[in-house]
Amino acid sequence: MPLPYTNHNGSEFDVVIMVIPQASPMLITRNLLYTGITRAKKLLVIVGIEKVIDFMRQNVDVKKRNTGLEYKMRQ
Repeated sequence: MPLPYTNHNGSEFDVVIMVIPQASPMLITRNLLYTGITRAKKLLVIVGIEKVIDFMRQNVDVKKRNTGLEYKMRQ
């Protein structure tokens, strides 16, 4: 049975296990790595290929997020 989706935006957890798969460069960014690291209060476990994690550390390319937030706020 799948776990229900819960938004933990900005939350911290005692333990974070971050699985980093090989993926498109636009998905494996430094920002994502930073987010995972900063959520861990006591223990962080990163599972992935060292080459991919190193790529993330160096990938500072930030894509514009098309959330529609500005439009929604103007309504």
